[in-house]
Amino acid sequence: MHSKFVLIASLAMSLAAASLITSCGSDTASAPVAKPAASTTGVEKPNLKLGFIKLTDMAPLAIAKEKGFFAEEGLSVALEPQANWKVLLDGVADGQLDGAHMLAGQPIASAAGIGSKVKIIAPLSLDINGKGVTISNRVYDQIAADLPKDADGKIVHPVSAAALKPVVARMKSQGKPFKMGMVFPVSTHNYALRYWLAAGGLNPGYYLPGDTAGTTGAEVQLSVTPPPQMPTTLEAGTIDGYSVGEPWNQAAVAKKIGVPIIVDPDIAGLTGEKVFGLTEDFASKNPKTTQALLRALIRAAKWLDADDGKNRAEAVKILAQSKYVGADEKVLMASMTGKFTFGQGDTRDTPVFNLFFSQYASYPYYSDAIWYLTQMRRWGQIAEAKPDQWYFDTAKAAYRPDLYLLAAESLIADGKAEPADFPQTDGFRVYTQPAIDGVVFDAKQPAAYAGGFAIGLKQGQTVTPAGVK
Repeated sequence: MHSKFVLIASLAMSLAAASLITSCGSDTASAPVAKPAASTTGVEKPNLKLGFIKLTDMAPLAIAKEKGFFAEEGLSVALEPQANWKVLLDGVADGQLDGAHMLAGQPIASAAGIGSKVKIIAPLSLDINGKGVTISNRVYDQIAADLPKDADGKIVHPVSAAALKPVVARMKSQGKPFKMGMVFPVSTHNYALRYWLAAGGLNPGYYLPGDTAGTTGAEVQLSVTPPPQMPTTLEAGTIDGYSVGEPWNQAAVAKKIGVPIIVDPDIAGLTGEKVFGLTEDFASKNPKTTQALLRALIRAAKWLDADDGKNRAEAVKILAQSKYVGADEKVLMASMTGKFTFGQGDTRDTPVFNLFFSQYASYPYYSDAIWYLTQMRRWGQIAEAKPDQWYFDTAKAAYRPDLYLLAAESLIADGKAEPADFPQTDGFRVYTQPAIDGVVFDAKQPAAYAGGFAIGLKQGQTVTPAGVK
């Protein structure tokens, strides 16, 4: 067996590869790398305030606090729920929050120049997947009879958005738009919903420069709704469906007001979901504190996925508390144990639905960031076509695996993690989960991928008030 020092050296080689993105030919200089804390004492800022939204994928923060991982790193952490993603982002940007459970798209948009003017970085991914698309009972009743069934009479999954086309057309003939909610313009929920709709032949619309509505040319109108308000908004009839993280799809099932019709692994394959975000300035000024935070969150993620999820039931009890997600334990359990309930009596295995550490879910892969950037370009949030190198450099500016791997190395040195827990990688994930449209994501050729969809901006195209030119 190799010595611990040889194993740490091997991991350090991965850190160097990730820092350079050598396979992409980037010549952009890396930001200064912080030295790992020699011990859990001496952190620059021991008292911290971290923000979150009431979703199950904030779990690593809750677990790091409740299981004592933050405290073991010399940190006293207050976790504070935020009203919505904009409030949360503003809180991190202006220093009211030291860091947060954050949409992956928020630091990426910041790096791309379309979000926060304050530089936000993501040194850790909080999870993979974890969201679904739910439609109202009224809509489901109109399409259910025509959906393919298996021998047992169950709906065959994944369900194509093409099933919605007759309903969308019927509502249009009545002068009513088909409306769906998502949580934020740069959220995975927005991009996954758009991906699913477009794969089914429905255009979700484009963004004009400076326009956050994104409804130019839309056959289905998408609008922002905070996650906890999704079920109530659906029940009121304001929207016909939504894309959101858990437990708010399961809440629709429990309230019998809607039907989750597809989960995100079946839409675009494995995609990073939330990240731990903080300002670049905070990380630079507080390197030991940043490392302590990452060490605690890595340990929490590892705990959540240990032994095929044996701790998930305990995690659900923690998340059910009103100070965290505040949902019924049965609702939380319906998506936190490797299964997902699509309707009464229809619970299916979904082993990759919500991963925190398995499949290196906590590692901030450049390729995950690049996928987001391709979707921003596809729908006009990035107004002009960009070369491949721009995608590589922008991903590198937002995602910081160098900081993550420093924390990983120190955990291995302390005997709190194993080298096998962390990837040997150049920062590019191998994507094996197929997308619903069969399009293969090649993160090393992002410009061609972004412009290669049947519905979406092509190379050289831009969006005008009159449509795509």
